[in-house]
Amino acid sequence: MSLITEAVAGRKVELHEDELEPVRVRILPNGNMDSNNAAKYVGRAPKTLAMWRMDGIGPEWTKNGGRVFYNKEALDAFMRGKAA
Repeated sequence: MSLITEAVAGRKVELHEDELEPVRVRILPNGNMDSNNAAKYVGRAPKTLAMWRMDGIGPEWTKNGGRVFYNKEALDAFMRGKAA
């Protein structure tokens, strides 16, 4: 049972691993996910990802056929704190 600390809205929140709920997301065979699944994966709202796209911040994304996709590796790098 490890302890996870995350800054949420300027406060430190401590969670134990057994308190975390697994998140189910759909990842396409090429490693991409749509905006809704990517938002679940990073623990944010889809609107947050949309705002980050508008501001030019956040994880790397691509557009295909009018739909926005995020690659799992890019999301993992973003969550580790490495700029996409």
